[in-house]
Amino acid sequence: MNNLLEKDATHVWHPFTQMQTAEPPIPIVKGKDATLTDVNGKTYLDCNSSWWTILHGHGNNHIGNAIKDQFFELDHTVFAGVTHPKATEAAERIVNLLPEKFTKVFYSDNGSTSTEVALKMTFQYWHNQGRPKTKFLAIEGAYHGDTFGAMSVGQRDMFNAPFEALFFDVEYIPFPTESNFEAVLEIAEKLLKTEDIAGFIFEPLVQGASGMRMYDKSWLDQLIALAHKYQTITIADEVMTGFYRLGTLFAIDQLVNKPDIICMSKGVTGGVLPIGLTVTTDRIYDAFLSDEIAKGFLHGHSFTGNPLSCAAICASLDLLDQSKTKTKIKNICDWQLDYQSKLVDHPVLKSVRVTGTILAIEIKIDGSSSYFSSIRDIAYKYFIKNGLLIRPLGNVIFINPPYCITAEELAYTYDVIQSFLDTI
Repeated sequence: MNNLLEKDATHVWHPFTQMQTAEPPIPIVKGKDATLTDVNGKTYLDCNSSWWTILHGHGNNHIGNAIKDQFFELDHTVFAGVTHPKATEAAERIVNLLPEKFTKVFYSDNGSTSTEVALKMTFQYWHNQGRPKTKFLAIEGAYHGDTFGAMSVGQRDMFNAPFEALFFDVEYIPFPTESNFEAVLEIAEKLLKTEDIAGFIFEPLVQGASGMRMYDKSWLDQLIALAHKYQTITIADEVMTGFYRLGTLFAIDQLVNKPDIICMSKGVTGGVLPIGLTVTTDRIYDAFLSDEIAKGFLHGHSFTGNPLSCAAICASLDLLDQSKTKTKIKNICDWQLDYQSKLVDHPVLKSVRVTGTILAIEIKIDGSSSYFSSIRDIAYKYFIKNGLLIRPLGNVIFINPPYCITAEELAYTYDVIQSFLDTI
């Protein structure tokens, strides 16, 4: 282990980490189902699905075999002027799972790039029509990725303060709640009726990185309807919420009004390979058709449409279509609701909330909830000691496990969380 950690300290720069003060990382060497194992043989339940990606657990045989078979058939090819069977199969299967209006899939590399593509599509849509618009509408507390466009439409805070002067113009509406929603609608309409807003981007029903904040689907329906009233393109960032994470295949399945563009990544491959999908409609696509090359969407990535990642998409969709997978997902939703009911009166908690397979436990602190709450590090160490890999969002502990987790594993997770809460 020392050799591994020494090499890591010498050569590796970790994400979201202050390298001067951080403790050594956990040296994980193996993963199977819901369990990760370190170099010393200690096991950890992967309670956050490895950054919200792993749907079917680690080392899934069906996905692994699909990737292996694809590797020996076609590992990679340029995607400009070229296509291949798995890219077309994955795209067809994805659009067939969505409402009929969605017809076209643009491939990129990850969640941030799927958002970046959506933003560029939106800006260029208006530019191609000779009606350039330079503003976006977003919700306070949003997180849409870490590229410059994605940061621009996210929450302006300590994470992106060094870059803020370089962001494009964004208007924010307050995060909707029972008490402020009428005011939120008024603010949104005042901004949208200027017709300066190119697009409205949102995390449907759950804001992830800001603390798994959950809001009512009827509120989002009204906001989308308002955006459409003023001909504003709407973008659903389903990078985290897609593929049954909120109980339905996509979060937008719970809405009456549908967006114009959907961003996907994370669980789209079962979480085992990186890829981004930006899915849109003929209305958006047709605005780029022209005899002028410059009106085309001149954007791409080296690994756009990578065959291995596309094979993983198809294999994950196979698994999601199985009745036993849907039963497991329903069980997790039920288990989370049951545990929520047992925690609602705990004296140290501000709230306990559930949407689909996500349980969020918000601990009371002085002032507003914060990613930088000291409770985060205390809780993280406690969980690691007890064999749980959970990365709290400040004072919010959340569980969004792989769909293969067992009742016994989740019960153990609940017991450890309960014992931690009782120490506060």
